Amino acid sequence: MAEFNPILLTLPSLTPSLALEILPSGLTLHRLFVQADGRTHDIVIGPEAPEDHTFQKYTNTIVGRYSNRIPVGTHKIERNGISSEVTAILNEGTRVSLHGGPTGFDALPWTLLTPEDPPTLFNAKELAHIPISSSPSSHAVFRLVSPDGDQGFPGKLITEVLVALIEPGHQDRKYRKPGDTAENEEYDLGSVVFVYRAKLDEGDKKVVTPHWGFNLEASQRELQGGAEPLSVKGHTLTIKMRSPTESSNATQTVSQRVSFPSAGTPHDHAAKLIGDQYPEMGYDDYYAFPPFKKVSTRIPLASFSEIDFVQDVLRPSNGPNAAQGNRSAPVVELVSGKSGLKLVFDTNQGGVMFYSFAWTNPQKGARKKIHGGSGLQNHGDSYGSGTAAFLEFHDPLAAFLDPANKDKEDTLLTTDEIYHNYVRCDVRFKEPKKE
Repeated sequence: MAEFNPILLTLPSLTPSLALEILPSGLTLHRLFVQADGRTHDIVIGPEAPEDHTFQKYTNTIVGRYSNRIPVGTHKIERNGISSEVTAILNEGTRVSLHGGPTGFDALPWTLLTPEDPPTLFNAKELAHIPISSSPSSHAVFRLVSPDGDQGFPGKLITEVLVALIEPGHQDRKYRKPGDTAENEEYDLGSVVFVYRAKLDEGDKKVVTPHWGFNLEASQRELQGGAEPLSVKGHTLTIKMRSPTESSNATQTVSQRVSFPSAGTPHDHAAKLIGDQYPEMGYDDYYAFPPFKKVSTRIPLASFSEIDFVQDVLRPSNGPNAAQGNRSAPVVELVSGKSGLKLVFDTNQGGVMFYSFAWTNPQKGARKKIHGGSGLQNHGDSYGSGTAAFLEFHDPLAAFLDPANKDKEDTLLTTDEIYHNYVRCDVRFKEPKKE
């Protein structure tokens, strides 16, 4: 089926360092290739065959209309004087609607946009940075239309997502910070960007976020000879987290999974190994970011034609054309000392859900051949617990249930706004130390 035919995005340079395969089904990031130290890495987990994503849900897909968990039932919602109802449908456990319900955006085919059917949720200024062609090269835009009442959510919702690769800023690819020494020097391999836009024709409710599962060492399995188990517990994770004194009512009362950085505890992810004080049940926790100057998540329709939230997010992370502008400061880093790869994330979302892939069964599903698997479904050699770090960027869970968030970051969207969500991942490399 066409929705399982990968669309390859590559960098235009003669020595590309990044490439990714996107499946229109679920707008799934099937492979993210990184060229470093003379090797090819695929740093996202998943099945070998694109069609097998139908059996391995939420693996590097878009999720929506709503990301993460909502209590099952009918909830009255209101924002800026516009009111409606949402009926959250059970699809996890006995009390939870997860990732938009039984048939979320991860299970639907997205449409690749072309010059004959161009984007409508990116204005003329923004499209000047992302010219649409029939043959995508380093970027592509996809659309999904969700009808009124879909999975219990009100309003016809139009969603468009820009997926882009960005070249390094320096020709020699070196990432330089003030005071850097040769020993600390990193190489800028480029960036991956997702920009999500959504608009309602009627009603009100909010949408989508990415759900990526990373392992920065998985493609080194052939070098390890299978002697070491596949794991992310040796990865170093840094999350800039909100302290309990900075937390909002929403993060304290709505979500039972919000964690705070008490020093020396498992949830103090300040450049800590994931395996250090690893919880018995693994990680499946939401971490709210501290207050910072954040790029808006909503664009008033009245000013939509004047804004440009794309230009800065598509600039290289360093070099003569680098700029922060309409980007937030980095909030998450994931590093492997073994492979030398580092991922640096920034976003305009209020926090991140970190899941260490605890609730998985290696007897089910499939593991990519490049990660040491057979590639076959249910062959008994799939990914086990702790083999990936899933990062899901979004605002606090079900924040619309907290009256204190009314008309603020309540995770609702009205008909006079356009939803704007971006996540950017800068990929870097540092020569690993020899053991």
